[in-house]
Amino acid sequence: PRVCRAGLFPLGAVQTAKMARGPKKHLKRLAAPRHWMLDKLTGRHAPRSSTGPHKLRESLPVVVFIRNRLKYALTYHEAKMIMKSRQVKIDNSVRTDLNFPCGFMDVISIPNTNENFRLLYDVKGRFAVHTVKPEEAKYKLGKVTKVYTGAKAVPLITTHDGRTFRYPDPVIKVNDTVKVDLEENKVVGFLKFDVGAQVMVTGGRNTGRVGTLVHRERHPGSFDIVHIKDSIGHQFATRLTNVFVIGKGGSSKPLVTLPKGKGVKLSIAEERDRRLAAKASS
Repeated sequence: PRVCRAGLFPLGAVQTAKMARGPKKHLKRLAAPRHWMLDKLTGRHAPRSSTGPHKLRESLPVVVFIRNRLKYALTYHEAKMIMKSRQVKIDNSVRTDLNFPCGFMDVISIPNTNENFRLLYDVKGRFAVHTVKPEEAKYKLGKVTKVYTGAKAVPLITTHDGRTFRYPDPVIKVNDTVKVDLEENKVVGFLKFDVGAQVMVTGGRNTGRVGTLVHRERHPGSFDIVHIKDSIGHQFATRLTNVFVIGKGGSSKPLVTLPKGKGVKLSIAEERDRRLAAKASS
């Protein structure tokens, strides 16, 4: 067959350029993350998190928190009325986007009801509705994901929620945790990632568990593994990337209060025994 001079297309063939797909704007309900706990039959679609400080599958849209967790709205439209009237603050900033992605350690405040919530995982990997006091709502913790030098030799650090801070303490390294004042948006303290530190697991099968860092295994070219021991003596292992330092360890308390269960995962039999004991005592 006759071809064009470049030899790429037969003469007379239609040349169609494939365009980029663009941003995805929809999410089917069955494809939504399991930890959102949306039922299957209420609709075909689910709210899709906007692009923002947290990844889609590691976040919770504000509308799901207000409607499905707090039950302050019965419908999407009612939640929209609440958001558009500027009633909800996330990390001390008013947000009106219903699909704004809230993630681990974010503080959700509703000034009209004087309520503050911090998003933390329970031991089953779901975001718990964890109420905090006004003093604790003034700060959050951020895991340092990157330490680098920017333009004009300015030292910078980046945290897990996309924040960037200039001129940090030179001691702060990757995997450490910084305490961020939400009113001033400044680093006011930090926790080192060391053996003996108190940590919370934020990914994998052990999401939501809290314990003391016992040992770190280095695997060059692969994933570093850390071993953690919880308060009742259970020991487990997970990837280094799944670990978030929340306290210095030892006798000191974590910098954030923990949800119900205090990050201790029980087996089915242990849960049953505890439930029966509580029932017998009442």
